[in-house]
Amino acid sequence: MPNNYIKGRGAQQNVHNKFEKLQHTTDAEFLEYCFKEGEEANDVKTRFQDVFPKTIVNKVTSPDVAMEYSLNPYQGCEHGCIYCYVRNSHEYWGYSAGLDFEKQILVKKNAPQLLEQKFQQKKWEPTAIVFSGNTDCYQPAEKKYQLTRECLKVMLKYKHPTGIITKNSLVLRDLDILRELAKLNCIRVSISITSLEEETRRILEPRTATIKQRLKTVEKLTAEGIPVNVMVAPIIPFINSHEILPIVKAVSEVGAYSVGYTIVRLNGAIAEIFKDWIEKTLPDKAERVLHQIEACHGGNLNDNRFGTRMKGEGEFSKQIVQQFRIAKRKYLKNRKIPEMDTSHYLQLKNPQYKLF
Repeated sequence: MPNNYIKGRGAQQNVHNKFEKLQHTTDAEFLEYCFKEGEEANDVKTRFQDVFPKTIVNKVTSPDVAMEYSLNPYQGCEHGCIYCYVRNSHEYWGYSAGLDFEKQILVKKNAPQLLEQKFQQKKWEPTAIVFSGNTDCYQPAEKKYQLTRECLKVMLKYKHPTGIITKNSLVLRDLDILRELAKLNCIRVSISITSLEEETRRILEPRTATIKQRLKTVEKLTAEGIPVNVMVAPIIPFINSHEILPIVKAVSEVGAYSVGYTIVRLNGAIAEIFKDWIEKTLPDKAERVLHQIEACHGGNLNDNRFGTRMKGEGEFSKQIVQQFRIAKRKYLKNRKIPEMDTSHYLQLKNPQYKLF
């Protein structure tokens, strides 16, 4: 790694926020004047800011995403996954999609109250709400603030269909709630496992749970009767694309019901962030990886077209489809996650529902 590499972070810089008229740059001579020898110019500490939004349940309009509503107790994510498409959303809050996304975490303190208000609306229909449709609900901040746990208590109170997407083993802390939701057939958990190689995990997802912990998490959840899907996402050419069959085999052995995947796409500011990162971490592979990503998206690093942007196109993408088809047939045959039950919520809001 180069001397200026920031350990423990994914992004290695702050890129310009497209909504800001002025662009901030660092003057090397000024830094040399201000900082003593051996001191770091980059402050790597994470800062947390309380915010109080007006709503917490978000309608998902993308036809490429298998959810209708999402819930995110935090904005920004300390996990620091370099490829994360959500980084761009941090610009709406006045921050950079780069290091700010990992260092400036907004904590939605009133999330549990807003969720309960949502369920008290007469017109609300019980469609699954997925935690972490945006940023990981079990990122390190959750250990302190416990907003996800408090929201899950609300979900259980109203017996509401619940989805969770995470790459953190902290989800096991809430097994007491998840067990009760599982008894009602109202819970599904997706664990993200992008690689089985710990070194790859460290540079791609620096502050996430280890691969060993994630496999144990899948095993523990399924042993408790909680259906688990594994997301092998994103597939990045020449970084984890060779691991498809081994990953599916490994997760099948610990009880996963199903697997899903996406092809990496570098939308918005992510392209600049990813390029800077790969040139510092994997300089020998950088050009090859970037060219192959472009080949998956019609010659561009990003593709905004619904229907193709998540799966890609071209020969490489076709090979990925075939590998997953073989892997599922070989390791996950006859496994399927059943639909969640919405009747409990309906009966709770309207006791006469059960008469029908």
